[in-house]
Amino acid sequence: MIQPNLTYIQKLANGDKDFEQQLLAVIQKEFPTEKTLYFNLLKEKKYNELAELIHKIKHKFTILGLEKETILASNFEKDIKEQNFNLQEKFETILNTISDFLTTI
Repeated sequence: MIQPNLTYIQKLANGDKDFEQQLLAVIQKEFPTEKTLYFNLLKEKKYNELAELIHKIKHKFTILGLEKETILASNFEKDIKEQNFNLQEKFETILNTISDFLTTI
Protein backbone atom coordinates (compact mmCIF):
# COMPACT_ATOMS: atom_id res chain seq x y z
CA MET A 1 0.00 0.00 0.00
CA ILE A 2 1.25 3.43 -0.93
CA GLN A 3 1.53 5.60 2.17
CA PRO A 4 3.10 9.06 1.83
CA ASN A 5 4.53 10.43 5.05
CA LEU A 6 6.42 13.39 6.47
CA THR A 7 9.36 11.46 7.95
CA TYR A 8 11.92 12.69 5.40
CA ILE A 9 10.72 16.28 5.72
CA GLN A 10 10.93 16.09 9.51
CA LYS A 11 14.47 14.69 9.37
CA LEU A 12 15.50 17.34 6.88
CA ALA A 13 13.97 20.12 9.00
CA ASN A 14 15.68 18.85 12.15
CA GLY A 15 12.95 20.25 14.38
CA ASP A 16 12.45 23.50 12.46
CA LYS A 17 8.65 23.54 12.11
CA ASP A 18 8.72 26.68 9.96
CA PHE A 19 10.98 24.95 7.44
CA GLU A 20 8.69 21.89 7.45
CA GLN A 21 5.69 24.10 6.70
CA GLN A 22 7.54 26.00 3.97
CA LEU A 23 8.59 22.80 2.23
CA LEU A 24 5.10 21.36 2.49
CA ALA A 25 3.62 24.58 1.15
CA VAL A 26 5.85 24.37 -1.93
CA ILE A 27 4.83 20.76 -2.55
CA GLN A 28 1.15 21.54 -2.00
CA LYS A 29 1.38 24.44 -4.45
CA GLU A 30 3.42 22.73 -7.18
CA PHE A 31 2.07 19.18 -7.15
CA PRO A 32 -1.49 19.85 -8.41
CA THR A 33 -0.10 21.91 -11.30
CA GLU A 34 2.44 19.22 -12.15
CA LYS A 35 -0.23 16.51 -12.01
CA THR A 36 -2.45 18.47 -14.42
CA LEU A 37 0.51 19.09 -16.71
CA TYR A 38 1.33 15.36 -16.64
CA PHE A 39 -2.11 14.47 -18.02
CA ASN A 40 -1.97 17.29 -20.59
CA LEU A 41 1.44 16.23 -21.90
CA LEU A 42 0.31 12.61 -22.02
CA LYS A 43 -2.80 13.57 -24.00
CA GLU A 44 -0.70 15.70 -26.35
CA LYS A 45 1.84 12.86 -26.76
CA LYS A 46 4.75 15.12 -25.80
CA TYR A 47 6.80 12.26 -24.42
CA ASN A 48 10.16 13.99 -23.99
CA GLU A 49 8.56 16.81 -22.01
CA LEU A 50 6.57 14.21 -20.08
CA ALA A 51 9.76 12.34 -19.15
CA GLU A 52 11.28 15.60 -17.89
CA LEU A 53 8.19 16.27 -15.79
CA ILE A 54 8.21 12.74 -14.35
CA HIS A 55 11.84 13.33 -13.40
CA LYS A 56 10.81 16.45 -11.50
CA ILE A 57 7.78 14.83 -9.85
CA LYS A 58 9.71 11.78 -8.66
CA HIS A 59 11.73 13.95 -6.29
CA LYS A 60 8.50 14.76 -4.48
CA PHE A 61 7.96 11.01 -4.10
CA THR A 62 11.28 10.83 -2.26
CA ILE A 63 10.45 13.82 -0.08
CA LEU A 64 7.15 12.18 0.85
CA GLY A 65 8.87 8.95 1.90
CA LEU A 66 7.94 6.89 -1.15
CA GLU A 67 11.20 5.11 -1.91
CA LYS A 68 9.80 2.19 -3.94
CA GLU A 69 7.56 4.54 -5.84
CA THR A 70 10.56 6.74 -6.68
CA ILE A 71 12.20 3.73 -8.32
CA LEU A 72 9.00 3.04 -10.26
CA ALA A 73 8.94 6.68 -11.40
CA SER A 74 12.56 6.42 -12.57
CA ASN A 75 11.67 3.37 -14.61
CA PHE A 76 8.57 5.04 -16.02
CA GLU A 77 10.63 8.11 -16.91
CA LYS A 78 12.91 5.91 -19.04
CA ASP A 79 10.03 3.88 -20.48
CA ILE A 80 7.97 6.88 -21.54
CA LYS A 81 10.79 8.05 -23.82
CA GLU A 82 10.31 4.77 -25.70
CA GLN A 83 6.53 5.14 -25.58
CA ASN A 84 6.26 2.20 -23.19
CA PHE A 85 3.23 2.74 -20.97
CA ASN A 86 3.37 -0.43 -18.85
CA LEU A 87 3.89 1.55 -15.63
CA GLN A 88 1.38 4.30 -16.40
CA GLU A 89 -1.45 2.95 -14.24
CA LYS A 90 0.81 2.43 -11.23
CA PHE A 91 2.35 5.88 -11.65
CA GLU A 92 -1.06 7.53 -11.85
CA THR A 93 -2.19 5.65 -8.74
CA ILE A 94 0.77 7.19 -6.91
CA LEU A 95 -0.15 10.65 -8.20
CA ASN A 96 -3.71 10.24 -6.93
CA THR A 97 -2.54 8.92 -3.56
CA ILE A 98 -0.25 11.93 -3.12
CA SER A 99 -3.05 14.31 -4.11
CA ASP A 100 -5.29 12.78 -1.46
CA PHE A 101 -2.51 12.93 1.13
CA LEU A 102 -1.72 16.58 0.43
CA THR A 103 -5.33 17.58 1.01
CA THR A 104 -5.37 15.92 4.44
CA ILE A 105 -2.25 17.48 5.95
